[in-house]
Amino acid sequence: MGTLMKADIFFFISSVATVVLAIMASILLFYFIKAGKNLLLFSEALKSNFTKSEEFIAELRERLEDNLIFRLFFPASRRRRRTGVGEKETPVRPNGKLGK
Repeated sequence: MGTLMKADIFFFISSVATVVLAIMASILLFYFIKAGKNLLLFSEALKSNFTKSEEFIAELRERLEDNLIFRLFFPASRRRRRTGVGEKETPVRPNGKLGK
């Protein structure tokens, strides 16, 4: 066989393989896109359910805090006022005047 004939066979086989690989890659890409859309729909459904559950928990907490028996066992705690980060409290002298 001549070298020209071998080159033609090689290019024919490589072009067929390239077309087959391109078709397989496009099919794979199609399924990845389809799976991505399903994942997006699934995450949106989960997000909406989380907001519903947050509303339910907030309502349940409100109802529990208003319950007499709950307040009997868990009285409201006194909250202290805290300064923000980087803020310093101004000391008060015993005579009631502000200063350092």
